[in-house]
Amino acid sequence: MYEGTSRTLFFRFAVPQMIGLLFNSVYTIVDGIFIGNRLGREAMAAAAVAVPLIEILISVAIATGAGAGVLIAARLGAGQAQQARHIFCTASAVLGAAGLLTACLGNLFLAPLARLLGATPDILDQAMAYLWFIVTFAPFQLFSFLLGGMARNDGRPKLAMMALILGAGSNVLLDYMFMYPLNLGIRGAALATALGPIFSVIILLPHFLRKKGDLFFARFPLSLNLTGRILICGFPSFVMEFSIGMVTFLYNFAIVRYGYGELGLAAYLVIGYMMLIVLTLFLGLAEGLQPAFSHFMAVGAQARSQALLRFSIRVFLGLGLVCYGGIVLLGRGFYTIFSPGDLELVAFTCGKSPLYFCGFFLAGFNILMVSYWQSSQFTERALALALLRSVVFPPLLIAALPLLLNREIMWGCQSFGEILAAFCALGLLLKKRGRPQAVPTGDDPGLGRRQ
Repeated sequence: MYEGTSRTLFFRFAVPQMIGLLFNSVYTIVDGIFIGNRLGREAMAAAAVAVPLIEILISVAIATGAGAGVLIAARLGAGQAQQARHIFCTASAVLGAAGLLTACLGNLFLAPLARLLGATPDILDQAMAYLWFIVTFAPFQLFSFLLGGMARNDGRPKLAMMALILGAGSNVLLDYMFMYPLNLGIRGAALATALGPIFSVIILLPHFLRKKGDLFFARFPLSLNLTGRILICGFPSFVMEFSIGMVTFLYNFAIVRYGYGELGLAAYLVIGYMMLIVLTLFLGLAEGLQPAFSHFMAVGAQARSQALLRFSIRVFLGLGLVCYGGIVLLGRGFYTIFSPGDLELVAFTCGKSPLYFCGFFLAGFNILMVSYWQSSQFTERALALALLRSVVFPPLLIAALPLLLNREIMWGCQSFGEILAAFCALGLLLKKRGRPQAVPTGDDPGLGRRQ
């Protein structure tokens, strides 16, 4: 499974996950287009209320899947399939409990949750209607991402890709059916969003139920120690995913503070859709490479790991430059899709976009290095870089640069943060390698003993 050149491994593991996640992001954009065109501004605001909760659910699922994936690849590389199954079952139990807790508490406190997420009295009923489907079907949202990651680690990256694509495609189709022929309104939009992950789970589940690989469901004792290790290993992925929402919040606040008003907020919403596509390309490729990097770490194939990393860095930097060129040259056509009649908004967005994305060609490098260190169990380095590019540099730059220079510089602060983070990552990469975090072994209490 891990034989072949770096190019072969890259296309075998990274590209399928990138394609799957890209479809997943595109359906989010299409979902917004359907709601806006069919139901209007209030419905869009009601759906937007649920976005932070959906981001949290996805972040938790990706973090758990990434942490479990790193440990599973290490166990499989060492020929310890039973220990790998224990990790898989523990991750499934953790997300199962998280999904059920979300569904129960979400339904009990639906109105307070909607208000907490920003629903105003005018849109409270619509927001609650949308949120009901999100919290009720939360277990499927969580398991769709977990099982996709586990399928990649079990040698089925194309299956994971197909699950994401079909789940996203069904969402788009159901959006149209529920909102147009059936005229179900905001509930139809929410139902379509909730059903998409169910189709993904249906596609993925037979692989594990029929024991087609090393990973399948079995009875194991619950190990809190192992649960902690999974979450710690996956925490850098949580930071990377969750930081998208946090940076969006910072920019929304800064746009209002520096006097750009509704025009600036609307422009940033559209820029955010473009940002989602670009970051999804990088996140998908990086997530797809995790099983290969983890396997090479487990078997001591340091030379192959470094070769794959060097090849991937070249691809990520090249893709980043191509994306920036495409944004500068073709961005107007993309932005016009959302507001074809608002020429002022399109012109404003096109004017801010080049500065906003000027450093995003290095975002891919940063994301790759976080994934590489996480997969190789240098968790501290992965977490440090993930925090620098999201929690440290962007807030400091957004707070300081407009005051020191001018308000226009605010639009480049996220890119400037990526550039500074890339220099830090390069320094860590050139630094003498430390020791990776210890992985669970068959000698650990509670690991690998089957009931």
